[in-house]
Amino acid sequence: MYDSIMLRPWSGRNGGVPPWKQVKVEEFLPTFDAAIEMSEAEIDAIANHPSAPTFENTIVALEKAGEPLNRLETIFGVHSSNLNLGSIPDIEKAVAPKLSKHRDSITQNEKLFARIATVYEGDEMKSLSLAQQRLVEDYYKNFVRQGAKLIAEDKANLSPINTSLAGLFTQFSQNVLADEGNYVTWIENEKDLAGLPDSVIEAMASAAKERSTEGESKGDWAVTNTRSSMEPFLTYADNRASREKVWRTYYDRGDNGDERDNNEIISKILKLRAERALLLGYETHAHWRLEPQMAAKPEAAMDLMLKVWPKAVARVKEEVTDMQAIADQENAGITIEPWDYRYYAEKVRKAKYDLDFNEVKPYLQLEKLVEGMMWAAGELYGFEFEQIKDVPVFHPDVRVFEVTRDGQHVGLWYLDPYARRGKRSGAWMNAYRSQKNIDKPITPIVSNNSNFVKGKEGEAVLISWDDAITLFHEFGHALHGLCSNCQYPSQSGTSVARDYVEFPSQLNEHWLSTPEVLKKFAVHYKTGEPMPAELLEKIEKADTFNQGFATVEYLASALIDMKLHLAGNVTIDPDKFEREQLAELGMPKEIVMRHRTPQFSHVFSSDGYSAGYYSYLWSDALTADAAEVFEAAGSYYKPELAKSLYEHIMSVGDTIEPADGFRKFRGRDVDTAALLRKRGFPVD
Repeated sequence: MYDSIMLRPWSGRNGGVPPWKQVKVEEFLPTFDAAIEMSEAEIDAIANHPSAPTFENTIVALEKAGEPLNRLETIFGVHSSNLNLGSIPDIEKAVAPKLSKHRDSITQNEKLFARIATVYEGDEMKSLSLAQQRLVEDYYKNFVRQGAKLIAEDKANLSPINTSLAGLFTQFSQNVLADEGNYVTWIENEKDLAGLPDSVIEAMASAAKERSTEGESKGDWAVTNTRSSMEPFLTYADNRASREKVWRTYYDRGDNGDERDNNEIISKILKLRAERALLLGYETHAHWRLEPQMAAKPEAAMDLMLKVWPKAVARVKEEVTDMQAIADQENAGITIEPWDYRYYAEKVRKAKYDLDFNEVKPYLQLEKLVEGMMWAAGELYGFEFEQIKDVPVFHPDVRVFEVTRDGQHVGLWYLDPYARRGKRSGAWMNAYRSQKNIDKPITPIVSNNSNFVKGKEGEAVLISWDDAITLFHEFGHALHGLCSNCQYPSQSGTSVARDYVEFPSQLNEHWLSTPEVLKKFAVHYKTGEPMPAELLEKIEKADTFNQGFATVEYLASALIDMKLHLAGNVTIDPDKFEREQLAELGMPKEIVMRHRTPQFSHVFSSDGYSAGYYSYLWSDALTADAAEVFEAAGSYYKPELAKSLYEHIMSVGDTIEPADGFRKFRGRDVDTAALLRKRGFPVD
């Protein structure tokens, strides 16, 4: 059997850590072949077990199986997301179909499914705990949903569909990543920097310097093609032509009519998903995807979105009217366009609330905010974070923190905050190792990954208010993983329904704006003085400002996602579909989708959020209602509420129905009117 450090159990304290320094990229392909072979041997042993099927020898055995492959996928996943350079893209193209075939070989293993069905339908189920019953039921239903009950001919047709999709997902992701890396807006004249804060200019200069070391330089300042670079430029740059150029470069990712154009790939993905859904007995891909979610049916998700949509569109009209008035007062001689929205919104914010986020940003130091969210986690869950330097990391930017509670090890948290070539844009959380307690306690290892732009060496990295919210959001996912107290890995941490998983992370955003965090950690990067009370008050008063824009740009993406996957087995031209459906919805011309279809990685880089981008709104309905509990209590740090949050939401994973966990915390079912109140929309 092929041997590699990437297959072996991780070594070191607290259950071991990924061996980043010993990874050899050239070993990935043969190591995947070996890991798949090892996994198949374990599956065959379970399927052909000589004893009658039981929970222990079938379900628990499956929970323990495939660990070498899991470890390898974790290591490679970090390379494909954070270090996607050199030979990694070609390796990813080769590996994705192999993993798809392997997964199909498991769910289509008739002997294995027969054993699972025996446990699911047998008398032993009655003696199992609620969590164990859910685990058995999830295994059974997942196998059925993946085609375990299909006849042989249909199974034979299903596998090529999944394999083709795996390849298309990879190509889609690599096209977006390439456009993010290759398309840069260069600023050559200093006068074109007018309006930009010093911190943004310094970050642009740093980006240009980094590009020049790679042999690419067309100016002294560079706006890289990521959201963290695009948004501040569109918000503050006075030069309208440059704003438009940056806007088009960003929103045309995957849609440039070149060899990396994603439209044909999307069309193929949609067609294959529709065919697969029909093969599996579902009306559409959306019906197949939503069956195990809280929403259960596409109609429920659409109902919620369409309840909010007209209120958000109406608010946008008000926002545009306010912006146009300022543009007219300044004799700008323009009509508000998408590349103007953020710029004039800031002017309106200043006029209406005397709030200029340029005044706020000097208080938003990345390092201090990281301290702040760790402090808040300590107040809520008793966690203590200590940076450790005796474990390997995959890049010099990465830091590792040991998390303890009452002196006992809880887990590890890796932080990878900065943008670089080969790293996909956005922000996300990974679980390198899930918490479990089958034979012995295994602690979690989680990570947060962002794309903040470095400034000058030794100077504080200042981030926007929106980026600070995202920082706390992703840390909420990490806390969900760290709080986990489950027995089985398939149920632990963030392994919950897709439209529930964003609830803990969205709720964690609220701790950023608490006075306790802002007074302690929102301190001026030069003077160290805390944010003035009057500035805090302005932020609170402007809490629902620009919610029309934020809601419409998000909901447009969520609605198009759902409509694409409700269209059924038809051939779709993505650009045309996007234009026509947005027109039918009454999309304001001044706003574009948050994720346009050709760059919609949530939906087309995997099945992950496909027909599921609505999840953020669904989860936010829970979030808004839960937040009102803390508001009513007068503090986000009430010990009894923190205890209830931990016991019913953060620690239980998928051991109970999500609605039951929420009900135990809130004392009742969710009130979706809280979502409208949170966004400042009228409640009917």
